[in-house]
Amino acid sequence: MTTPADEALLRRAIGLAARAITLGDAPYGSLLAAEDGTVLAEEHNTVRRDEDITAHPELKLARWAARHLSPEVAARTTMYTSCQPCGMCEGAILRSGLGRVVYALATEQLVELNPPSGQWPPVPAEGPALLAEARVPIETYYAR
Repeated sequence: MTTPADEALLRRAIGLAARAITLGDAPYGSLLAAEDGTVLAEEHNTVRRDEDITAHPELKLARWAARHLSPEVAARTTMYTSCQPCGMCEGAILRSGLGRVVYALATEQLVELNPPSGQWPPVPAEGPALLAEARVPIETYYAR
């Protein structure tokens, strides 16, 4: 359940998304807040400007948190973001140890507003394969 404090920070993330448009970027914004609501970092989408398909604000903040916050501090943060994180960003958020995410638009709502954003067919994948060979570097690494 979101609180009035959550809503204020979520509005700030939406404001970052609106500002991104004025800079020629896609309209997505996110911020990371400490347990007391202090904004630690904020980002917006720079996929076009950076020519980097991974330049989502959520991913940039997850990277920042992993570099600058201890696991204990990261676990007490909240990410506020204008849209629900995609699968790539969700994976980074999980690995960075952030405590919580609050988003404005759900993926389904984004697709209704921007149908091309949901038109990526799944990539065919095959596996697992070559288990005996693939496990050697993993076991070597974790045996250290």
